[in-house]
Amino acid sequence: MPGLRTVNFRRVVILLTLGWLGIFVLLPHLLVVLTSILTPDADHLAVWPLTLDAYKRVFEPIYAEVFWHSITLSLTTTIICLLIGYPFAYYVARLKPVWRALLLFLMIIPFWTNSLIRTYAIKALLGKKGLFNEIIMGLGLSDAPLQLLYSDFAVIFGLVYILFPFMVLPLISSFDKLDNSLLEAGHDLGANAFMRFWHIVLPLTMPGVVAGCLIVFLPAMGMFYVADLLGGAKSLLLGNVIKNQFLVVRDWPFGSAFSVILIVLMALMLWIYFLSNRYVQRQGGLDDENL
Repeated sequence: MPGLRTVNFRRVVILLTLGWLGIFVLLPHLLVVLTSILTPDADHLAVWPLTLDAYKRVFEPIYAEVFWHSITLSLTTTIICLLIGYPFAYYVARLKPVWRALLLFLMIIPFWTNSLIRTYAIKALLGKKGLFNEIIMGLGLSDAPLQLLYSDFAVIFGLVYILFPFMVLPLISSFDKLDNSLLEAGHDLGANAFMRFWHIVLPLTMPGVVAGCLIVFLPAMGMFYVADLLGGAKSLLLGNVIKNQFLVVRDWPFGSAFSVILIVLMALMLWIYFLSNRYVQRQGGLDDENL
């Protein structure tokens, strides 16, 4: 029976998907939450009884500074990616298919190389004898090499380089859905270029903006190897704190508590993304019924 086979196949796929999500997504997260409320132990890493001491330590002033510094670096990275990526995505979305595919291919090529190796390449570029200092001194802008490595600038540079494609791809998708007839209608009604951008283009591409910011901001807070290699000891991200708690200090409950905070932050941003999508549809943007 064709119908019976279709139903059975569908059930099998759904069960396999739910099983995969349950084992590899839900269960690890539940273990992290459980570990965050256990008591640290030198021999067994985490033991009973349950306690909220790890969460109390998360909000201590020294970790609050790391948290704020991490948010500042990640937010700066996100803003730079957005300012560069928005016009870039607009330009790419309006190219001919051949040129568009070529640009996307060139943008994705670096992903064929491990991001850790690319970070080492950035370290070589920003060093005192690197390409950047050679250009600066060659142009006569400085007599001595600048200290670019082991600074917040180096960390932001590395994060922008690695995460830039994650901002561009959702934006290109949003620009693809942009209805040009709305821009033509705005022009016919007397709206100038800025008004058409502010009242038509920006609201309709807001889901791509929010999605890109989410995909860039959250990973930026956890890329500990970028801060380790390019920022030195002064530029810590939340990922560095979590890594150190698990691998160096061996305080798994405290590292898990930081991880839970990141998960909550991610859930909050997904909620903002959901609200932005609903706002666009209410404004008559992507939903054809509202046009």
